[in-house]
Amino acid sequence: PMGCGGPHAAFLACRDEFKRSMPGRLVGVSKDAQGHPAMRLSLQTREQHIRREKATSNICTAQVLPAVVASMYAVYHGPQGLKRIAERVASYTAILHAGLTRMGAKVVTPHVFDTLLVECDPAAVMAKAVAAQANLRKISDKHVAIALDETTTRADLEAIWGWLAPAGATVPTVAEFAAGVDTLIPPHLRRTSAYLTHPVFNTHHSETEMLRYIRSLSDKDLALDRSMIPLGSCTMKLNATAEMIPITWPEFAGVHPFAPQDQLAGYTELDQLLQNWLTQCTGYAGISLQPNAGSQGEYAGLLAIKAWHESRGDAKRTVCLIPESAHGTNPASAQMVGMQVVVTKCDKEGNIDLADLKAKCEQHADKLAAIMITYPSTYGVFDTHVKEICQLVRSHGGRVYVDGANMNALVGVAAPGEFGGDVSHLNLHKTFCIPHGGGGPGVGPVCVVDDLVPFLPAHRTAGLGKETN
Repeated sequence: PMGCGGPHAAFLACRDEFKRSMPGRLVGVSKDAQGHPAMRLSLQTREQHIRREKATSNICTAQVLPAVVASMYAVYHGPQGLKRIAERVASYTAILHAGLTRMGAKVVTPHVFDTLLVECDPAAVMAKAVAAQANLRKISDKHVAIALDETTTRADLEAIWGWLAPAGATVPTVAEFAAGVDTLIPPHLRRTSAYLTHPVFNTHHSETEMLRYIRSLSDKDLALDRSMIPLGSCTMKLNATAEMIPITWPEFAGVHPFAPQDQLAGYTELDQLLQNWLTQCTGYAGISLQPNAGSQGEYAGLLAIKAWHESRGDAKRTVCLIPESAHGTNPASAQMVGMQVVVTKCDKEGNIDLADLKAKCEQHADKLAAIMITYPSTYGVFDTHVKEICQLVRSHGGRVYVDGANMNALVGVAAPGEFGGDVSHLNLHKTFCIPHGGGGPGVGPVCVVDDLVPFLPAHRTAGLGKETN
């Protein structure tokens, strides 16, 4: 589903020599104690919870739920079903092209699968489309793009012809092309090799077969319906099953990310309401909801700090102080944005060692970019000197990143932005009970003080964020 551009599946492949630089968690085939084939997490020594600042990934979980949804679509339809869907889309695109050409409309793109570029008066044509509750994409002052998919109907094709018909032209019907039209895909681009050959994609094609297959997979999983989630701070949360239901509502799922702003009033209102609540909880001035996980919130927050230093001509500030007690993703995130990680000590009670911190601040004063602290720490310690720590780093030119992994212990009681933080990310799947079953997707909003707001991530085209990037 489009979900207004929200979480969706993304697949990344690489050659064997690059596998240790892959992000996230990797599952490989191994053997169990009885010698039977078994799946297990592989190459964990490259991950943040083990390698810390030497890790090649700062991601804690796989965020795999959207990928599971996409893969189950492929499992259910199988290679032949997916081919039928694709052939129908390609056929409808060719019919649309033929009808437009017959009417005298100028189609710019000769070889396509699902999208046509048509020369026209975009304002007039798009007004007709919107009146019929459809959106076209304006490419220029003379062109619109029309994209078809498996939901396109014959009535849709005839409606599009009507919107684009030149004055005096006769609008055709789909029935007139019953004999078929040639596909617009050149022969040399048509696939001839086999695909989706694994038995999984060629077995479960009825509702009951699919139901039983999904159940068999869930029986192998450890999820909230069986126990708490045994993963550090992720244990401290409640994720109600009912929260997943709205994902299927077309009002949420069917909204295109580039729909006109006036069609996004509901999404915009929800986003603004959530932003207001979260800034009140954290004591910060601004927020970006873009990051899809706490790890990505860290990454965005550190990039904001880095960009702020660079905007002031301080590009040499690349040292990030990280206490031994910090959340595991912190050092991995810091090195991913190009910072040099310098670890500071903790005392026997788990507090940050102030003497060591002061020495490190003085040693790296002209290169200090930031400190990342987890409060309370992963040791469960509320460092009583947290304000002094923040002030010490700031006095040496650095900014303070307060990791929100353990925000459950603070929310409604203390605000990071009020005791010295400059940046924090929140894990909404931990602190605010959003869905997190089956591997995500998480949400890791990044909150900042006022002078860092211009450096938050945004999207100029969508118009939902700030006009900065």
